Amino acid sequence: MNNDFTDLEFEDFDHNYDTPEEVEADVEYIENNLWSKVEKFGKKISFAKDVMALYKYMKDSEVSWYRKGIVVGALVYFLIPVDAIPDLTPLVGYLDDLGVITAVIKYMGSEIMPYYGSN
Repeated sequence: MNNDFTDLEFEDFDHNYDTPEEVEADVEYIENNLWSKVEKFGKKISFAKDVMALYKYMKDSEVSWYRKGIVVGALVYFLIPVDAIPDLTPLVGYLDDLGVITAVIKYMGSEIMPYYGSN
């Protein structure tokens, strides 16, 4: 699986996460790219704490791969450079990312809450 998303268009994003291997492949992409985006834009986005909670959840070895797949999909969407609303657009560029992250947080419910305070 090619994890270089720099040449992807939004319509090309078609990851199903049907197997643990597919999930793990994009976990590696997230680990390689999340920190630079958070460092660059973390102070500009109000949902950075949510992104970090999802990352901690994704890294938890006790979480099943299919539950991680939900979170991996949201984090990859957050990281891909071309999405529904380009991130470079002032003020509104992260609204689609916020929507995806918020939807996953809401879907995960209380399951994600312990990851807000853990290190």
